[in-house]
Amino acid sequence: MSVARHPRPKELEGMPIEEIADRYVVRFRDLKGDWAAFEDAKIEGFKRAQHRFIGAGGSAKHDRTDTMPPRAFTLSIMFVQPGQGNAAHTHEVEEVFFVLQGYLNVFFEDESGKRIWKKLGPWECANCPPGVIHGYENDSLEPVYFQVMLGKARPEAMGYVDEELFKNRDAHLKTV
Repeated sequence: MSVARHPRPKELEGMPIEEIADRYVVRFRDLKGDWAAFEDAKIEGFKRAQHRFIGAGGSAKHDRTDTMPPRAFTLSIMFVQPGQGNAAHTHEVEEVFFVLQGYLNVFFEDESGKRIWKKLGPWECANCPPGVIHGYENDSLEPVYFQVMLGKARPEAMGYVDEELFKNRDAHLKTV
C-alpha cells in the first residue's frame, strides 16, 4: 500500500485518482491559442498567441475551466511570429521566459529608458524580477515558442509602461 506523506489540498480530498489525472493533464494539441490574451496584442508588432496550461498568466483571464488550476504560479506557452513581441511592462511578481523553439530577444529597461537586450535560444531562460521593466521581440525569420511562468496563482494584468495601454490594460477582458 502507498502512503502519501503530505496532505492533499481541500479541493482534492476524496477525489478519485482518475479524476485527478484527467484534471491535471493538459495537452498542447487540445489548446487553441488566444490571440486576444493581452491588450497590446491588438497592435501590430505585439501580436502573439497565449496557450494557457496552468492559470491565466499575465492575461488576467482568471476563473477558466480550460486550464489546470493554479496554486503558486502560472504556466503558458507563447507563440510569436517574426517581427512581433510585446510592449514594455512590469509585474508584481517575477516572470520567467524559457525558450523551447526559435530565438527570442528579451529586454530589461530602467526608468530612464535604457534597454539591455539578451538573445535567448532553445533551452535558455530569462527571469524578470518584480517591478523591473521588461519585454521581448522576435527579430528572427522563424516563429518562436517559449514557456512563460508568473510567480503567483492569480497575477494582475501586466503594468504597461505606455500610459494609454496601462489605462486600458483590462479592456481585453470585456470580450471574454
